Amino acid sequence: MGLCGGSGVWMKTFLIALLLATIGCTTLRQPPLRPDIYVVRHLHTPEGVKDPDLTDQGRRYALLLVEKLRRDPPDVIYVSSTKRAQQTAGPLAKRLNLTPKIYNPADTPGLVNSVQHEPGTVLIVGHSNTVPEIIDRLGGQRPADLDHEDFADIWHVTGPAHATSRVKLGD
Repeated sequence: MGLCGGSGVWMKTFLIALLLATIGCTTLRQPPLRPDIYVVRHLHTPEGVKDPDLTDQGRRYALLLVEKLRRDPPDVIYVSSTKRAQQTAGPLAKRLNLTPKIYNPADTPGLVNSVQHEPGTVLIVGHSNTVPEIIDRLGGQRPADLDHEDFADIWHVTGPAHATSRVKLGD
């Protein structure tokens, strides 16, 4: 009887082993997946007020944030302890039944360390003086400094190359 004679058990075993080895090698060669990270500055607030609520426009844009992230919703949301950051994420957190994690806006390295250990998609709600550093520390392309009027931008940092894109809510 030849190598392939009889029931062909040897050949079947060989092909299964070859298939498993190929799958195993392919899996080992793939780079680790990096979750998507979205960074947004809190939405519209009046200027010169300490810990203000969002304006009516800011509340409308918070609803636009829900729509913008509908296709890639976050698994976790990070917000500072300010009302404006929590109100920015509020409608999205409610729709997703998530409790946002509070971070210290003075500790960007700690925030980034925590975010990098999250297994899924993350949304960070930052501030005009923290968003550029957050994006930079995530490995993305650092945006220019933000002024008070700079609202409604979403930065998306993704992939092993830390590709960074920026879109505006309402576009």
